[in-house]
Amino acid sequence: MEQNDVISNLTEAVVTGNKDDATAYAEKALELGIDPYVAVIDGLAKGMEIMGVKYDNKEAYMPQLMMASNAMYGGMNILTPHLKKEDGEKSAVAIIGSVEGDVHDIGKNLVKTMLTANGFEAIDLGKDVEINDFTDAAIEHQADIISLSTLMTSTMDNMEATIKHIQDQGIRDKVKILIGGAPVTQAFADEVGADGTATDAMEAARLAKELLVDLSDNRWN
Repeated sequence: MEQNDVISNLTEAVVTGNKDDATAYAEKALELGIDPYVAVIDGLAKGMEIMGVKYDNKEAYMPQLMMASNAMYGGMNILTPHLKKEDGEKSAVAIIGSVEGDVHDIGKNLVKTMLTANGFEAIDLGKDVEINDFTDAAIEHQADIISLSTLMTSTMDNMEATIKHIQDQGIRDKVKILIGGAPVTQAFADEVGADGTATDAMEAARLAKELLVDLSDNRWN
């Protein structure tokens, strides 16, 4: 079996929600010496992106998305320990979650996957996360990045409230804040004091890595 076959089978396993196949092909990728990063990005994550589009187009529904997500994480559990990290390099920590009032997590899950694939320790608080929980988790884990997600305009105010709470707790200089989701624009990110937003999960991970450079003098002791 060639690399392209394994990658396409990983994608198909996620699209069909087949966790056993996702796990098996992830193991096959390692056996064949395929770069785990490629297997994650071009295989598992691509499958989840396809399902996200299907969901938006009402060609798939929440049960299928849950099965796809379960399959993706089955493969991720195999591949994540093998993702390359520079010798002696400490993983940057990202806290991620959907803000209070929002129960959607497809986009958030994709961002978590991309962050993990790019070497972050991604701590997922889930969905409908209370405002103070982001700050508490950032302090507990000495986070470098906080990523806030929402799919609804009605909960965008909770992004602003969460950022204000982070500022009020005196840790704003130690973390970079990313926000994202369908209604979020760069103008809104600027207005609420976030450090940036991204149009997709891959861009979010790239931006998170760029923002780490600005934290070099302010990271937790």
